[in-house]
Amino acid sequence: MTLLNDDFLLTTGTAKKLFHEYAQNEPIIDYHCHLEPKEIYENKNYANISQIWINEGLYGDHYKWRLERDHGVPEELITGDGDDYDKFVAWAQTINDSLGSPLYEWTHLELRRFFGINKRLDPSTAKEIWDEANRQLATPSFTPRALIARSNVQVVVTTDAPESDLKYHELLAKEHLAFKVLPGMRPDDAFNITADAYADYLKRLGSAAGLTINSFKSLADAMAQRVQFFSDHGGKIADLGLNSYYYADASADELDAIFAKGIANEALSADELNKFTTALVETMMKLAQEHDWVLQYHVNVARSQNKPMFDKIGANTGFDSVGTQADLTEQVRRLFYDAQTKGILPKTIFYSLNPNDWMAIATLLGNFQEGPVQKMHLGAGWWYNDTRDGMEDQMKLYANTGMFPNFLGMLTDSRSFLSYPRHEYFRRVMCDVIGQWVARGQAPDDLEYLGKIVKRISYENARDYFGFFND
Repeated sequence: MTLLNDDFLLTTGTAKKLFHEYAQNEPIIDYHCHLEPKEIYENKNYANISQIWINEGLYGDHYKWRLERDHGVPEELITGDGDDYDKFVAWAQTINDSLGSPLYEWTHLELRRFFGINKRLDPSTAKEIWDEANRQLATPSFTPRALIARSNVQVVVTTDAPESDLKYHELLAKEHLAFKVLPGMRPDDAFNITADAYADYLKRLGSAAGLTINSFKSLADAMAQRVQFFSDHGGKIADLGLNSYYYADASADELDAIFAKGIANEALSADELNKFTTALVETMMKLAQEHDWVLQYHVNVARSQNKPMFDKIGANTGFDSVGTQADLTEQVRRLFYDAQTKGILPKTIFYSLNPNDWMAIATLLGNFQEGPVQKMHLGAGWWYNDTRDGMEDQMKLYANTGMFPNFLGMLTDSRSFLSYPRHEYFRRVMCDVIGQWVARGQAPDDLEYLGKIVKRISYENARDYFGFFND
């Protein structure tokens, strides 16, 4: 089998038929990514492949950055101001030595799908690929909008702070594009009460919401106004990056006392932080329930572990790892139990970066299903689990603990307009998993029946669950 041929990852006849006849051409709903709506609106061509692939300033693909550091590439050629061609050569050298990494496959898949380049990227082909890719990048087919449309994407959900004016979403809505660009709320800064500049942040949030934030209740009121504002712009998702989580209930008086200490930059105990976090999570739960939003949780992450590099280039730059909170599921159980008792448990997708959590989380979510559609979902294999093995393990666990045909499928979680082949990769893995079941007699050899399930997971489930086209 040659590298990335038409049937790569597909090991049975059933898998090949399912992918080529049912999965391959389904549209994409990218319900969580980190693309910039400003870039989509301005729609400028990239100057060269390093700027769209490696970095443009401190905006880029930290998956690649981390792999390059493993390979000994100097930071100047990763996030620094080194020559763009030298950065590309450094990436070619890294990829040539990264056999077995998903980035090896993704890199070559992107070269094939977007540029029609079937050569292997290595130091000997770097100059030829650089020249050909840059020639194509200068054409109208390689603007951000063109790349999204060419990838058969119907919805892009970006990641936006609650205080955002959503200016570029408003402008894009007037463009009558072939796809929707919708805001997804990520209120990380609202949770970060220990930040030195938290009081300044609340002034910005309050200004956006049209009120003064001077208590926990006024913070909740501000979040309510922003959720309504996002809803008015087509928003249907909030994403909580909790990293770790510990449940703790609190009275209104306790919350106001904690809030006052936070904005005064007074030290907060672990218990006080947990009470504040729990109250704000439940505020977001209540708002999501009221607006029929989906609340996503990304948890069990150890972020920004290299302090000198964090001080130099900031967060989300490739210095994060898998978290190890041992009692995570018990803490989430207490949260969900309380929220369901209060009637504020919304539609939920839960991702843990640590796969050791998956079985416990998946079975926990099953305790809280209610209504005519599956409300609670284990999220797709995320980040370090975005591999063939990680995807396959997640799918099999999902099937073993719940309704696999209801699975919501893939999202890019990406900062690159060239990342959409990850959906193809996911669909190939999914079709191969089902094909293996057929080969072992665990599933019927009924292509029409299986094909409907493949279409649901590839596209239809996400379309229906989020309701992006209900308006």
